[in-house]
Amino acid sequence: MKCGSKLALPLILLAGVAFGQASPSRQMADAVIRRNPTPRWVYEEGTMLDGLTAEWRSSNDEKYFDYVKQTVDALITEDGTIKGFKSDAHSLDNLEMGRAALMLYRETKDKKYETVARFVRAQLDEQPRTPSGGFWHKAIYPNQMWLDGAFMAEPFYAMYAATFDDKAAWDDIAKQFLLMDEHLRDPKTGLMYHGWDESRKERWSDSKTGRSKEFWARAMGWYVVALVDVLEYFPKDHPKQAVLVKDLNDCVAALEKVQDRKTGVWWDVLDKGSSDGNYVEASASSMFVYGMAKGARMGWVPKRYQASAVRGWAGIQREFVKTLPDGTISLTGIVAVSGLGGKPYRDGTYDYYIHERTVADDLKGIGAFLMAGSEMERIR
Repeated sequence: MKCGSKLALPLILLAGVAFGQASPSRQMADAVIRRNPTPRWVYEEGTMLDGLTAEWRSSNDEKYFDYVKQTVDALITEDGTIKGFKSDAHSLDNLEMGRAALMLYRETKDKKYETVARFVRAQLDEQPRTPSGGFWHKAIYPNQMWLDGAFMAEPFYAMYAATFDDKAAWDDIAKQFLLMDEHLRDPKTGLMYHGWDESRKERWSDSKTGRSKEFWARAMGWYVVALVDVLEYFPKDHPKQAVLVKDLNDCVAALEKVQDRKTGVWWDVLDKGSSDGNYVEASASSMFVYGMAKGARMGWVPKRYQASAVRGWAGIQREFVKTLPDGTISLTGIVAVSGLGGKPYRDGTYDYYIHERTVADDLKGIGAFLMAGSEMERIR
């Protein structure tokens, strides 16, 4: 760092790091390893492993890679079979963990990880689709695309296509994003609704557009993280690459406008920060920091968004990070889950979203926090 720099030191301090102190994301990564949650083949675990992978790449500390490998190994057999996997659920959520296995194959060339990756890729071929060609979110949600699904499927799909030279996949990957962009983006605000029912039969869907009613923060967070992680692999000479970059720019421009001026973070229902019952939320805020920071670092969005990311990261430390009696840190303010339809029925109204409970140290929230922190470490 140059002594005359006016920017470098404030960036370090805003990122929550003093000299000689481990970064917040390294503290959290170490806390995860210390707590050692029971491994499960679920998207929450997969998101946490994605966060540890990002932290491993930014820190070069092999213990994070080793933990990812240990977790995946506990969930598969030596011949590459995923223990207890339920194919008939046709759930995009169940495919997210394939990303960690594929990363391990790319690093080790161990055939058991390749077997897992090829199995997960085959599940995409069997996933039901809407009439327009979009993946159903799950078999129990017919003809519905949720923003969550972009993260559950597309980063794995893109990494697989890059690893095994699956050229035909790129058009399909772009199609999934662009269907969501077409049907879920609000033309006035640039924000994105949570779900779209192409059949217009679901009670939560608008009879004309098929959209759900509100801009739920983590749904748009899933979408933004999916975009930047897919663009890392997406061929630069593909005709849809520039369209996906524009899609990302539309997202971050809209998100910057609703970033809370006082706290620097984002509200659970993005455009209703001043409404009764709304609250700032940790996982989505982490996802937006990650998307803005990585997008700026890779040159997909203007560099000025890095400042919004740093402000968001500082806000996350103030609003959500607590120190526990054992000296580890905890991430609070994570909405446990929000969805559409199902039993009991979730109608996608503002009142529904604000009454979902918040928790601490949910793995998907921790994963998003680690991703965001890994980008802050790169800024340092």
